[in-house]
Amino acid sequence: MDADPVAEDVTGEQPAGVAIVDDHPVVIDGVRGWLAGEPGLRVLATGDDPDVVLRAAPEAEVVLLDLWLHGRMVLDKLAELSRAGRRVVVYSEHTDPETMLAALDAGAVAFLAKHEGREHCVATVLAAASDRPYVPPALAGAIVGDHRPDRPALSDKEREALLLWFQSMSKASVARRMRISEHTVKQYVDRARIKYTRAGRPAATKAALLARAIEDGLVRPEDIGIYRSQASADRPTP
Repeated sequence: MDADPVAEDVTGEQPAGVAIVDDHPVVIDGVRGWLAGEPGLRVLATGDDPDVVLRAAPEAEVVLLDLWLHGRMVLDKLAELSRAGRRVVVYSEHTDPETMLAALDAGAVAFLAKHEGREHCVATVLAAASDRPYVPPALAGAIVGDHRPDRPALSDKEREALLLWFQSMSKASVARRMRISEHTVKQYVDRARIKYTRAGRPAATKAALLARAIEDGLVRPEDIGIYRSQASADRPTP
């Protein structure tokens, strides 16, 4: 499990560490090559066993996880890694809407289809490393096509806070824009999460909450730049 040499990006910051978990060496080699061309990222470890890979790279900011390992779906391992605080980007060829939404429900910060190319792979991993939302095309289709009836009622302020937060802003930036306290912004976000949980549609992560908001038409895909990363002067926080 070799790692790429450590190098600072153009801003002088250390690149974000990535662990790749897949049971197809050709996939690992291809993705590693894609990420190696991005100065803001560094592959720390690769392999087909999440536990072994993360023991080798406990400091990895992002785990790129194949959802189908050794002949079975590993949603349980995804949930375990998410509960442990890992930022997990699912990388899978299983792109039916049910699977993608189940991965977000289990705690994935994003879902990337294996047929999506380098641009979306790099953008998704970079966004995950800095807690920014990024929705690649396949996931966008699954979210927009989901029309569940159990839609919670959010207030105008809750919707506004969510939209600004999804646009790669920190909660402090949202507070300044809305002219309220950061504590109040957090309350709006937490209330939205509670309402979704009560409706039987939990949204523990920022990615899951974004998916819920898009599903219900509370946020339009174009409002958050669904096919590209959003730049922000403020470094976003979860």
